[in-house]
Amino acid sequence: MIEHSLSLCYRNKLILAPMVRVGTLPMRLLALDYGADIVYCEELIDLKMLQCKRVVNEVLSTVDFVAPDDRVVFRTCEREQSRVVFQMGTSDAERALAVARLVENDVAGIDVNMGCPKEYSTKGGMGAALLSDPDKIEKILSTLVKGTRRPVTCKIRILPSLEDTLSLVKRIERTGIAAVTVHGRKREERPQHPVSCEAIRAIAEALSIPVIANGGSHDHIQKYLDIEDFRQATAASSVMVARAAMWNPSIFLKEGLRPLEEVMQKYIRYAIQYENHYTNTKYCLCQMLREQLESPQGRLLHAAQSSQEICEAFGLGAFYEEMTRELNARRAELLARTPEAAAEPAEDTSGVIKMAVKFDRRAYSPQITPKMCLLEWCRKEKLAQPVYDTVQRPLDRFFCSVVTVAEQKYQSTLWDKSKKLAEQAAAIVCLRSRGLPEGRLGEESPSWHKRKREAIDQDPEGSRNQEHAVPGELCKKLFVALGSGEESPLGGW
Repeated sequence: MIEHSLSLCYRNKLILAPMVRVGTLPMRLLALDYGADIVYCEELIDLKMLQCKRVVNEVLSTVDFVAPDDRVVFRTCEREQSRVVFQMGTSDAERALAVARLVENDVAGIDVNMGCPKEYSTKGGMGAALLSDPDKIEKILSTLVKGTRRPVTCKIRILPSLEDTLSLVKRIERTGIAAVTVHGRKREERPQHPVSCEAIRAIAEALSIPVIANGGSHDHIQKYLDIEDFRQATAASSVMVARAAMWNPSIFLKEGLRPLEEVMQKYIRYAIQYENHYTNTKYCLCQMLREQLESPQGRLLHAAQSSQEICEAFGLGAFYEEMTRELNARRAELLARTPEAAAEPAEDTSGVIKMAVKFDRRAYSPQITPKMCLLEWCRKEKLAQPVYDTVQRPLDRFFCSVVTVAEQKYQSTLWDKSKKLAEQAAAIVCLRSRGLPEGRLGEESPSWHKRKREAIDQDPEGSRNQEHAVPGELCKKLFVALGSGEESPLGGW
C-alpha cells in the first residue's frame, strides 16, 4: 500500500469510536459509507500485535496482521487507509512504539487507549489504569510522537476532580500529540450515568489541540442533528460516536437514519466480501437488532452457525454463493500465476504415501479424532509417537501436513484452512493406508476407549464421581490410559 503524509485532521470531524468486537473492517467501511470522516479500530493489545506477522492478502486486497494461531488480529484495506486510526492497549512505551512502527504504513493515525474501565483493558496497567500514572502516560505519548510518522492521539476519561483533569490534559498536550478524545465520565461511571458536557467544555477551552467529545450516545445522540448539538454543548472540535453508531451506523448520514434492514444487509455484504468471522458478524448484527432479537429474523440470526446461514437469514443466500465463487476464482487465478506457491512442502517427499482426503468433523465422534486413534495405535505397537511436519502456503495461508510413523511419511494432497485440520487429514491417510480404524461414526472404538468403558463398568462409583468432576479433571481421567509422560492427544485437536 502507498504511504500517506501526516495530514489527518481532527477538527470538525465525525468519528467512529473504537469498540471491542465492533470496530472491525466491515463496520468501519460501513461507517465511512454513511458519512464518518475517521474510523477507529477496536482496541488491540500491544503484546498480541507484536506476535503478528504482516501479510498482504491478494485474494481480499487487504493487509492482514496474523497471529501465530493464524487468527487475523487486524485487517485493513486501501479504501480506509487515509482515515483509519489504530488504537492500541499498552502500558509500556517501547512496546507501544514497536506496534506503531509495525502498522504505521497501513493506517492514518495511532491512538492509545487511556479510558476504557473494563478489566480486559485495565489489567496490566492499560486503559483507564493509566490515568493514575501521569508519568507513564507522558513517557508513552512522548515516545510515540518522536518515534512514529503518524499523528498520535489518546482517549481518556475525566478524573474525580476537574482541577486534576485539567492538569493531566495539559501535560498530555505538551507531549506533542495531535488531539485528545475525552469520554465525559469518570472511570467508575457507566453509560447510565450522565455524561459531563461541562468537563469536556472546560478541557476544550483549556487546550489548543483538538478535543474530541465522546460519551453522548445515551443522553444526547439519537440522530444526525444531535451530533452537532453535542459538539456545541461540549465546545469540542469533533465528536466521536460509539453505541449510537453500533446500533445504526447510518447515524453519520446527513439525510437521516436508513432503515435497519438496509443497514444490516449492507454490513453483511462487507462481512462476506472481507471474510469476517461469522461469530463477529453475528455479534455486530445482534447489537443492531437490540429489542428485535426475539423477532422471527432475530431468532434466525441467533440460530445461525455460519456466514452462509447468516446470509440466508437475511435473504442474501445467492450473494453468499456468488461471493464465495468469486473469492475461490481469485485464489485459483493467483495460484495459477504463481505455481511455486502451490508446490509440495520443500522437504524431499519421495516415498510419501498420499491421498486426497479432508477431515470432516461431522463424520467423527466428538470424543475421538484420527490423531488420537493414530497415537493410541503407535502406543499399542510400541512405536514412537507420530511426528507432524506442517507447512503454510504463502498465497492463501492454507496448510499441508506430513506425518511420520515408523519412518514412513503420509500426507493428504488437499490443503486445509488450519494447521489442526491438516494434521488430522495426514493422520487419516496413515490410518487408512494401514487399514486401521480412524474414529468415524459407526466405527468400532479404539482400544483405549474400550479400556475406559471397562474400567467404568467395573467401578460404578467411579463413574458417578466422574459425572461431578470438573472439566479439567475429566480430561485428566479421560486420558489416563495413555500413561504418563506422553503429549496429550488433545494437542492440536
